[in-house]
Amino acid sequence: MGNAMVMTQYIRLTPDMQSKQGALWNRVPCFLRDWELQVHFKIHGQGKKNLHGDGLAIWYTKDRMHPGPVFGNMDKFVGLGVFVDTYPNEEKQQERVFPYVSAMVNNGSLSYDHERDGRPTELGGCTAIVRNLHYDTFLVIRYVKRHLTIMMDIDGKHEWRDCIEVPGVRLPRGYYFGTSSITGDLSDNHDVISLKLFELTVERTPEEEKLHRDVFLPSVDNMKLPEMTAPLPPLSGLALFLIVFFSLVFSVFAIVIGLILYNKWQDQSRKRFY
Repeated sequence: MGNAMVMTQYIRLTPDMQSKQGALWNRVPCFLRDWELQVHFKIHGQGKKNLHGDGLAIWYTKDRMHPGPVFGNMDKFVGLGVFVDTYPNEEKQQERVFPYVSAMVNNGSLSYDHERDGRPTELGGCTAIVRNLHYDTFLVIRYVKRHLTIMMDIDGKHEWRDCIEVPGVRLPRGYYFGTSSITGDLSDNHDVISLKLFELTVERTPEEEKLHRDVFLPSVDNMKLPEMTAPLPPLSGLALFLIVFFSLVFSVFAIVIGLILYNKWQDQSRKRFY
């Protein structure tokens, strides 16, 4: 989607040019309960220190193919977003070193705060020096028993390094995987070399089966997300007909009762007059 280009060895989400955005989405929703997504990617360009951007995102969301301002995807998404942010927008922050990886769970009520690099809504994060490396860089997202784990392999040692670990993450099944990127005044090449999804076999006790039932909106235990009310389902033709029919019957009944009471009132008025 967008400016994404299919090459022989990778898909380039955005070239090293200003004001570009692109995305890659799967067409089949994922109904796995426990899974692992491995992302082989490369971020590189001509920009020097703090003169490159903006990064890429990996998504597991209800909606797909909706371009927007959050690393090339829509704001107020429903699902999980993992961000590889290469440019610090918040000037006063000093304790973080960029590029920085963070994660966010959204039920459609939250906006990603670009000016603060997503801090108000992030679940956690870590520094990940991933630009202009001469070896492969990988990110893995693992979701097992409501437990979200994100690890990196960016040191050329073929070893996973912990980045984010959050228990109590509740993600519905039937969402889509995707990845997107955007450039503004600053730019980079954002390349996706492979996306590999694995089903994980996990045993559950009967108690865990009850505890880990399907959910309908993303949420995180011990983290308050603004409540979203599900839209009411549209009325069927029969239900609409019955509502209209009984409304008419009630209206006619009310009119008849009103006329009877009015006539009785008039008769009583005449008797009092004579």
